[in-house]
Amino acid sequence: MRTFLKLISVVLITGCAATKKTGQIIIQEQGSFAIGGTVVTNPGTFDPIKHGSYNPTNQPSEGQTLHGDHGYVFYQIPTNKRKLPLVFWHGHGQSAKTWETTPDGREGYQNIFLRRRFPVYLFDQPRRGRAARSTKPITITASADEQLWFGIFRLGAWPNFYPGVQFSKDTTALEQFFRQAVPNTGPYDAQLNIDAVSSLFNKIEQGILLTHSQSGGPGWRTAMANDKVKAIISFEPGGDFVFPEGETPEGIKLAGRTVTPPAVPMADFMKLTKIPILIYYGDNIPDQPTENPGQEQWRAFLAMAKLFRDAVNRHGGDVTLVHLPEIGIKGNTHFPMSDLNNLEIADHLSEFFKKKGLD
Repeated sequence: MRTFLKLISVVLITGCAATKKTGQIIIQEQGSFAIGGTVVTNPGTFDPIKHGSYNPTNQPSEGQTLHGDHGYVFYQIPTNKRKLPLVFWHGHGQSAKTWETTPDGREGYQNIFLRRRFPVYLFDQPRRGRAARSTKPITITASADEQLWFGIFRLGAWPNFYPGVQFSKDTTALEQFFRQAVPNTGPYDAQLNIDAVSSLFNKIEQGILLTHSQSGGPGWRTAMANDKVKAIISFEPGGDFVFPEGETPEGIKLAGRTVTPPAVPMADFMKLTKIPILIYYGDNIPDQPTENPGQEQWRAFLAMAKLFRDAVNRHGGDVTLVHLPEIGIKGNTHFPMSDLNNLEIADHLSEFFKKKGLD
């Protein structure tokens, strides 16, 4: 019976209609779990008789607990797995959906890299998505802001797409893209996120961290805190690059403010020199100041990324910064992992893994 149960634990997944020709993915193990988090315990004693009825307007809390601020992880491990799993961490206003099926219905990096025999771990950071349980309150507003993000994510300048942009013009795709956004369910706390991801690496023992946008900055700090992070792939990280104390560059002016990167002790910074780091940026990022705010912030962040690369490499590190249009891959938005040419970028990433001995 045990042998039979073990055999049926192998899961076969076929592609969607658009990708059936790619065949089956054979999953040896999959599951989900919470990671990290805190517990709040209220004073007093819980009385299951007196307090045991749910009252939405006046629920007593004496002696009760609140488990929250954890991350949520969904994982899949293919047969004949490679040695290093991939940990996927989303950006601002997003969840692990970033790495799943693309807005226009093609396979995302979850499946693409499963097919390439990598175990994949999809992470919802604390107070976001399926890790929504927060120990601190927040007011969630229903803000109409999607046209703003259309520009910041560099799909175009509303209502027009940029020429040649690698995003489907199908209106259904744009609707799906808008619907994958999720709010914070508690105050944003970068350290909570770092602690949860670090706990995940302790659990899986080693792996490659893939970050996107807002998680770029916490990603550097996770690697500085945990040597089980064996490489970082960062898709369009924001401006929170770290520099060693005494070597912080001048801030970059952006929309009436100055973006000044944080400084960290040299001993911590040097930990970033011990692992391969690959940074990607897409198209429609100008090299001169522009009045278009959706492009201007990425001009500043790309400039800071180059300074970060130079600082790490100057101290013996291994940072590769790829501005995709400069290598002939054009039209990418802020979401290269789900753009129409995501397979081309996945192939480039696979070559990096092979070159660095990470596969």
